[in-house]
Amino acid sequence: MASGGNGVAGPAHNTAMTLDAARGVIVRTTPRLLDYFMLEVIPAAGGKDVFEIESIGDRVVLRGNTGGSIAAAYYHYLKYFLKCHVSWCGDNLELPNTPPALDGLIRKEIPYTYRYNYNYCTYSYSMAFWDWERWEKEIDWMALHGINMPLAITGEEAVWREVYRDMGLSDEDLDAFFVGPAYFGWGWMGNLDAWGGPLPQRWIDDQCALQKKILDRERALGMKPVLPAFTGHVPPALLQKFPDAKIQQMRGWSGFDGTYVLDPMDPLFIEIGKAFLIKQTEMFGTDHLYSADTFNEMDPPSTDLHYLADISRTIYRSMAEGDPLAVNVMQGWLFLHGNFWQQDRIEAYLGAVPDDRMILLDLFATAKPQWERTNAFGGKPWIWCMLHNWGGKMGMYGRTQAVGQELPSLLTNPDAGRLVGIGLTMEGIGTNPFMYELMTEMAWRTEPVDLEAWTREYVRRRYGKVSPAAEAAWMILIDTLYDCTNKRHGPQGAHYCMRPTPEFSDGSFVRSELFYDPAEIRKALQLMLDASKQLGDVDPFQYDLVDLARQCMSDLSLEMHREMGAAYENGDAGRFEAIGKKWLQSMLDLDRLLRTRPEFLLGNWLEPAKARATSREEKALYEWNARSQITLWGPRNSPLHDYAQKQWSGLMRDFYYPRWEMMIETVAADLRAERRFDRKAFDERVSRFEESWTKQTNSYPTAPSGAALTEVRNIFREYLDH
Repeated sequence: MASGGNGVAGPAHNTAMTLDAARGVIVRTTPRLLDYFMLEVIPAAGGKDVFEIESIGDRVVLRGNTGGSIAAAYYHYLKYFLKCHVSWCGDNLELPNTPPALDGLIRKEIPYTYRYNYNYCTYSYSMAFWDWERWEKEIDWMALHGINMPLAITGEEAVWREVYRDMGLSDEDLDAFFVGPAYFGWGWMGNLDAWGGPLPQRWIDDQCALQKKILDRERALGMKPVLPAFTGHVPPALLQKFPDAKIQQMRGWSGFDGTYVLDPMDPLFIEIGKAFLIKQTEMFGTDHLYSADTFNEMDPPSTDLHYLADISRTIYRSMAEGDPLAVNVMQGWLFLHGNFWQQDRIEAYLGAVPDDRMILLDLFATAKPQWERTNAFGGKPWIWCMLHNWGGKMGMYGRTQAVGQELPSLLTNPDAGRLVGIGLTMEGIGTNPFMYELMTEMAWRTEPVDLEAWTREYVRRRYGKVSPAAEAAWMILIDTLYDCTNKRHGPQGAHYCMRPTPEFSDGSFVRSELFYDPAEIRKALQLMLDASKQLGDVDPFQYDLVDLARQCMSDLSLEMHREMGAAYENGDAGRFEAIGKKWLQSMLDLDRLLRTRPEFLLGNWLEPAKARATSREEKALYEWNARSQITLWGPRNSPLHDYAQKQWSGLMRDFYYPRWEMMIETVAADLRAERRFDRKAFDERVSRFEESWTKQTNSYPTAPSGAALTEVRNIFREYLDH
């Protein structure tokens, strides 16, 4: 039972509220179909979600135990009977005049109690500047795709502001604590203080109001949002207010100054944790699920098993003091990151909390499952997750065998322990709709999927037509880009987007080793161009066509950089200049291609940031946050530069292109003069350019321009048809 906004437990959502919530999803998705459906509420199936679909007379009846279950039934009907598709990257909602009736009853009992969504990073890499309109669309997507356990951290600064004001801290004290809008994820995970701030009070108030809307809608649909709890990360000023408290500055994370952490053994820890949950419940209500990751990419100060158990026990107790029904939903990333967490330490840490008061997220289960080495987390309930990307980095990529074959097999595997859910834990969204459609559908599948058959159906739904050429292209893609089995690999990134270097190498979070044959990807693009004769005006097809061409150009940048590196190592100035000229022209051509789709426009990241401002100063701060995160990430010489790289029109032309032009001209002149390239001087020069770009305020388009099909053909003819 969720608590109301005043912190008093309110009644469970009644039938009318449940039906209204589900009806709202239908109206916003396909308004003219609403009268075709009847909606009904049915009991859960053994405590788990269920939906039914059947025809009665001239109407289709959608039933479910929650508004979200009814929405999932509706989307199942859209997918499998109307051949429709809803995604972040283009929808196919071409509807028949008379939707088909069903023969018999369809009933789906979902085997997983929880379908989790989001990573702390997602809130920064994708959602930093969302307004209610964009959030409403996202919540509808979650309902359609069966999500019932979303992480919900919007507006938490408002709670902390009240808690720390009550403890005697001033707003100026909190200016040295709260991070900027593009960095909240790492502020609440304890990695950063103040970076990107100071945070305007109006922002805090607006986000608080937005969070209330988000939570009201999610709960109306039957979702159980996961809210934050206290991790021990505290404002630096708390040390002055409580000089006897055991507060220490941690070793700095990724080049930043260390944050301040209160020792869980200090009595103040429970006091703050309790005060926070009570205040949060007053403001936002609760579903008793809380996230608190004290050691995100930072090791505890001691290996003593009793100490580790005491820390874990105290962190949970700080929740339970504020909410006796609290359950700690813990990201399992710390067990994967680094070498600290050996088995005995994991057992001590997890064993200190009752089994029914903790749920583990196996954050990267698709490639590096931690359940296997932890005895299924020592008997704790756990959720199998698809991490999928880092930094919102772009690249067609997936692990279909893990999702479609390994995951359902765990339902009958006794070694899997208490598997209670599946989760999406990507760092950024808005890419690879194929993988998210597959993963969310696995929520109600108990058997391994026939990937070829499923993909053919997916292509039919996404494009609204049967296309043998498009199907053939996707058969290549599921055997290459979407069949990654190398545990090291994620999305490749693009050599275009790495900080320039004349030597061929990995760098700036870009890999130089492919797990697929790029020639096969070009064959797929040729087949998609063949399919364009039939599908050229279909919006999702245009997105996929542009994205596939972008992927081919990303692969080409690796090949060209290898050639550039060989010319440099051989001292061949003429060859280096020739490759450099082709390189620079290809970047401009790629920018023109990306300009044809809204998903690849820099303006659709920057302009929403500026739109949240109410003053010139706020506008400058929010735009700097947005520009900095996708480029330098942190200070000028941050080791995280280009971590969140994006292949976007505007960014390609105005940020990545000038960097490479600078390097190519410098190295070509050095080669002609038989002079050694001064890397240190170049890096200093390019970092000054990068920093200056983050402070610019020019606008970029938010609407696409040009013809996608024409630009793809030009790209293919000029660079890929060989």
